[in-house]
Amino acid sequence: MKKGDESKIACLCLGPTGSGKTALLKKLSGNKDTDEYSSTVPTVGTSLTTIKIKEQQKIIIRELGGEMAPLWHQYYDGINKIIYVVDASNLCQISAAGVLLYDLLAQPKLQKAKILLVLAKMDVSYRQMRNEALLMLQIKRLEKEIPQTITILETSAVTGEGMEPMLEWLQSNVTVTFKEPSSS
Repeated sequence: MKKGDESKIACLCLGPTGSGKTALLKKLSGNKDTDEYSSTVPTVGTSLTTIKIKEQQKIIIRELGGEMAPLWHQYYDGINKIIYVVDASNLCQISAAGVLLYDLLAQPKLQKAKILLVLAKMDVSYRQMRNEALLMLQIKRLEKEIPQTITILETSAVTGEGMEPMLEWLQSNVTVTFKEPSSS
């Protein structure tokens, strides 16, 4: 990190391929062009998004593509916050998202991490799908068995639903330092 970057906070954005991570981060960063006609290309590798939350404070979020799931663990050093995105409109994908989430929560480096479970694409799903998604992910049981704190939020990159609560969660008092991935 360069001198003077102390105001930056780093966070990982993870989730299966096609869950809506890129569109969500674009909307969160203030991109006004995100609408129902927008399309994104699946992230291959990683991308960085900087989000200004206060005059002198920025958050750096590293998005890791869903195809990189076997390599996610290389980016866990020093991470205290994770945004985990699930496509709530695609019930077929939720079981795969659950497997990735359970693996994430079992990682020793993330035992103290705060997790934001984002149910994305709520603009194209019906409200009952939220309950079905949480049931399929076994969230109630999971919350009793894991040391991490999980916050659940419904969002839409198209309508902007959930963006303010997401920014508030990112601003909460956990400072994260941005580190390059380990080689393990």
